[in-house]
Amino acid sequence: MILEVAILYIKDNQEKDFENNMRKASKIIAAQKGYISHEVKKCLEKKNKYILLVNWKTLIDHEHIFRNSKDYQEWKKLLHHFYEPFPIVEHYKSIKYE
Repeated sequence: MILEVAILYIKDNQEKDFENNMRKASKIIAAQKGYISHEVKKCLEKKNKYILLVNWKTLIDHEHIFRNSKDYQEWKKLLHHFYEPFPIVEHYKSIKYE
């Protein structure tokens, strides 16, 4: 499993609209191949800061299949205009402890 992590900074006074659009966009991402789960969390200290956490089966499911899909174009249309600056998206995998 791969964890996608994106820190999202939303343009001032657009937090409510962003949250409404994220509700719509959540349905899009939840229908994707390789999708496992996701969460969006709002920062307590900064009103315009959020974190998006998405669990994918593989990196390919996110980076190649979803990002090259027609659904991704709708995701972008719903969300990308809220970001300032545009987020850096990183992927993490679990490490094993013995």
